[in-house]
Amino acid sequence: MLEIKNISKTFNPGTINEKIVFKDFSLTVNNSEFVTIIGANGAGKSTLFNAIAGAFFTDSGTIELDGKDISLVSEYKRARRIGRLFQDPMLGTAPGMTIEENLTLAAGRGGWFSTLNRHDRERFKETLSELNMGLEDKLTKPVGLLSGGQRQALTLIMATINPPDLLLLDEHTAALDPSTAEKVLEITDRIVRKHSLTCLMVTHNMQSALDFGNRILMMDDGKIVFDSCGEEKKKLKVSDLLILFKKGSGKTLNTDRILLS
Repeated sequence: MLEIKNISKTFNPGTINEKIVFKDFSLTVNNSEFVTIIGANGAGKSTLFNAIAGAFFTDSGTIELDGKDISLVSEYKRARRIGRLFQDPMLGTAPGMTIEENLTLAAGRGGWFSTLNRHDRERFKETLSELNMGLEDKLTKPVGLLSGGQRQALTLIMATINPPDLLLLDEHTAALDPSTAEKVLEITDRIVRKHSLTCLMVTHNMQSALDFGNRILMMDDGKIVFDSCGEEKKKLKVSDLLILFKKGSGKTLNTDRILLS
């Protein structure tokens, strides 16, 4: 379970560039919930992920993961429990290393062939074959030669090969073409379900936010303006989201701004 309790954060306080991003922000995500998050540019989506991942410490409030306060835990230590994917497919992997070496590092077995055994190689091959991305026969190929979709799918496997306590997906399909993005989203959904992961996924696509996950949040100006789950979420349409956003924020959501988020 992720519990964010009354966090506040101001960047550059007392200067002309002062920016309040969160003020007494709270959020609880139960175990195995798959939450999609949408909102326009500047809504605070990626900043929220940075706070959870430990890219910065909040000014006040607490962040707890499975009952443990991680508010002052460094980013690299949180990474042992939190998996994260970014929009850029080039992030999250070592391009000069092979697929097999990248997976070895992610699995915590070092990064060289000498540390692998036959069981590891068979496990990697079986896992990659489930992706249907043609990676299972390319274990010795440098990751830098893969397509964006292949690389993002590999990064997803690396982030979940040892299932994390929390998975953060920060617009991880935004840089892909529509067909590839849809395929990576389907893979994402399958992996999250397989491991019963607790997952937060920021997306710029409102329809994807409705199609995937069992809960949806809409953010604006560092606040949650709408929160829906279960059967209520299943009944929602994109047009409903636009109406609900205006009701919650008092503003009209420009869908072009969503695409720029």
